[in-house]
Amino acid sequence: QVQLVESGGGLVQAGGSLRLSCAVSGSIFRLLAMGWYRQAPGKQRDLVAGISSSGPTNYADSVKGRFTISRDNAKKTVYLQMNSLKPEDTAVYYCNLNPASSSWGQGTQVTVSS
Repeated sequence: QVQLVESGGGLVQAGGSLRLSCAVSGSIFRLLAMGWYRQAPGKQRDLVAGISSSGPTNYADSVKGRFTISRDNAKKTVYLQMNSLKPEDTAVYYCNLNPASSSWGQGTQVTVSS
């Protein structure tokens, strides 16, 4: 079972940028499809970006062109570069396998002020 530790969230003004990181334990990271998810207050947790074990990516329409997911297999880390942030991007962001496993990290809070 993998363990996931997210970091990099914070408070940013609209139009700003943040880079999230997710450290993943386990020796099979390079074989895993990974994803970044987010959950805003009162809403369900949704996938915003995914990356396969070989590199192809996919994005939710709401973040396409603004967010970029990447991975470093040597560091066992998944990243989410978020540009042109909007107040509606405010949420707790989590990484997980894609499709998600039942084991979630603590997430990292992203707050975008208008």
